[in-house]
Amino acid sequence: MPIVAHSDLPSYERLRQEGYHVLTPERANQQDIRPLHVGLLNMMPDAALAATERQFFRLVGSSNPISQFHIHPFTLDEIPRSDTARDHIKRYYEPLDKIKEAGLDALIISGANVTEADLSKEVFWEPLKEVVDWAYDNVTSTLCSCLASHAVFLGRYGVQRQSLQSKTWGVFKHEVTDPTHPLVHDTNTILDVPQSRFNVVTRAQLEQAGLHVLIESQESGVQMAVSNDGFRMVFFQGHPEYDQISLMKEYKREVGRFVSGDLVSYPPFPANYFDTFSQALLHEYELHLRSAMNDGAEVPVFPEPQLLPRLHNSWHDSGEALVGNWVGLVYQMTNADRKKPFMDGVDPSNPLGWL
Repeated sequence: MPIVAHSDLPSYERLRQEGYHVLTPERANQQDIRPLHVGLLNMMPDAALAATERQFFRLVGSSNPISQFHIHPFTLDEIPRSDTARDHIKRYYEPLDKIKEAGLDALIISGANVTEADLSKEVFWEPLKEVVDWAYDNVTSTLCSCLASHAVFLGRYGVQRQSLQSKTWGVFKHEVTDPTHPLVHDTNTILDVPQSRFNVVTRAQLEQAGLHVLIESQESGVQMAVSNDGFRMVFFQGHPEYDQISLMKEYKREVGRFVSGDLVSYPPFPANYFDTFSQALLHEYELHLRSAMNDGAEVPVFPEPQLLPRLHNSWHDSGEALVGNWVGLVYQMTNADRKKPFMDGVDPSNPLGWL
């Protein structure tokens, strides 16, 4: 499914270089295909802003061949940004008012970094609620990722996430628990999903709130759930959009936090991610790093070049299939007027007819 480069956002050229099919607006206008307009509310911090764009662009753009995608990135003004990030947003992102005026077929909300134990005290809390409330009434379906899911669970359903004793971090096997639902149709019944979080919302909490669980892991808990109408709100606790190197980059940042003193303990490996050779290499690196810190010497360079060839992605295809089902259903249930969230004759309380 090609993405249409309707602006000069650098991520489009990056995707072209990676071999993804990116259309110019002129070429797209020659195609007899109705486009889908998908919003991306990117709440990630500055260092991950562009990477998050590309991750979701890749996942959506390669998910299904039935349509062209116009992806509309935007963010919340209340999130603190550096001058560089503000310049990027001003140049390439769209104002929320413009997006509301034009309308969307679907919306994706990314995760975010948090500073408060209580999500309702975060700077993005009130503006995020406003976006979610608007989308619920005006967008066919909204897909929430990780922290965004936790925020919507709390703000819309009154479900409070629970702190974990240790971070759920790595690649975990998950099982499709309701294979009859259209969003998981024709997907693998066992699939891998990266997870990276210190908190969890459990199946019992979700079911008590009237939500329906579709994918779950015995190790890491619920991965995918939907609102009681089956489609209006879709929730991921994990990160099927992650790149092959994402967990390595995160591990590298955690090592850096240990060096700077922000972490007391050396970070553990993300589960089921580094192979035996890579773990041995990283154990050796830790010994050299600790020795250098004790001696006041220069910290050795993280062995990223040696790790890169040994990393594998076992989750992208299943994530692509899930998102493909999602956008396929959006396509079926919308029309050219993006300000109408459902087609005529579709019951918004049960749009898929699956209940």
